[in-house]
Amino acid sequence: MRKHQSILLIFAVTVVLGCERAPTELRLITPKSPVDQEIAKDFADLLGRESAVRITLVPAPEGEETVLQALASGDGDIAIITNNMPFRSDIATVMPLYPTVLHVAYRKGRPADNPRDLIAGAKVFAGPPGTPSRLLFKKTTDRYGLSEEDFTFVETFEESPDVVVVFAPISPERMRDLPDYELRSMGDPADIGTGSVIDAATLLNPQFRPFVIPVGTYGTLTPAPILTLAVDRLLVARRDLESTVVYDLVTDLVSLRPALAALRPGLFEDISGEFDPSSSTFIIHPGAQAYAQRNAPTIYERYSGIAEVAVTILIAAFSAFLAGVRIYRMRRKNRIDTFYAAAITIRNSIEKTSTAAERQEKEAEIRSLQTRAFDLLVDEKLAADESFRIFITLSNDVLRQLGVSSDHDVMSDS
Repeated sequence: MRKHQSILLIFAVTVVLGCERAPTELRLITPKSPVDQEIAKDFADLLGRESAVRITLVPAPEGEETVLQALASGDGDIAIITNNMPFRSDIATVMPLYPTVLHVAYRKGRPADNPRDLIAGAKVFAGPPGTPSRLLFKKTTDRYGLSEEDFTFVETFEESPDVVVVFAPISPERMRDLPDYELRSMGDPADIGTGSVIDAATLLNPQFRPFVIPVGTYGTLTPAPILTLAVDRLLVARRDLESTVVYDLVTDLVSLRPALAALRPGLFEDISGEFDPSSSTFIIHPGAQAYAQRNAPTIYERYSGIAEVAVTILIAAFSAFLAGVRIYRMRRKNRIDTFYAAAITIRNSIEKTSTAAERQEKEAEIRSLQTRAFDLLVDEKLAADESFRIFITLSNDVLRQLGVSSDHDVMSDS
């Protein structure tokens, strides 16, 4: 018997273990930027066998097809994009990952006071078409009335560009070895909030924010603070990706923050599943929203305080009502007690009454008491209860002692 029980126990444990949910495989579209490619590879490597979600890198789309179009068409499940891409209803934000900073570098000797003079006749590297840096550069040239006839795009840094415009994470190891270039600042850090160029840039591009590259960050490239712009890189997913999968993904990434921060100091310090939804170009994925609200109070907890106050007020109102009823009844009782006292006083004085005139006077007093009592009864200032019946009986007894029949004998007898 015990042998059979052991076999059943082993079978049950095997079934339970076999029913554990297998890790979910997600396809991450490989970013085009080399730095972002390294970060994506870090994600894939760190989400190991113990994670609920595993990541597989898939190639980026070719040609004019954007990452968002590839994501929406099902060529991938998640992607890393910049937070200034056009809105799409079929794409949802999972979480912000890290800031990318606008770096504008120019070859030493070029005029840099005016953007028009800096760009005119220059070979410009602004990243591949469709990237945030290329889009921002296009806005700048349109603003200053420049066309592609006034400058030349180069597609690689090896072509020795005169001007470099890129959004990239702070990467000291990549930027130190540029002795022939200088970084252009958009002003002094003290200009923030004074209506300067940096304020105009953030006003016209709400996803951007001012960013200061501190002195010495890039060695000789940063002898002074560099005022520029920053925009978040977002982890996004298809809108129809299961909420439970996104919830697990956010959970795993938040748990990996220390490892990511150790790999790239200063980049992932603020990574979390909680952020301001208004800062995202896209709607927040329901799975990410569920993670952000995981510690939110339930409806009962949220309104329990109000319910307690309401119950307290209800109990207080009911108690006040009962007290009012008691007071009302007490006032009625006090009124009937007055009639009792008057009737008893008249009854006690009958023995001292000797003449017919005095008896008539007592009779008139009793009948007056009865009339007043009935008037109060009609006005609902006395209750037609046992106390009132006792008074009528008492007053009729007094009339009998006076030798007078009562008009209310029938009522008292009933």
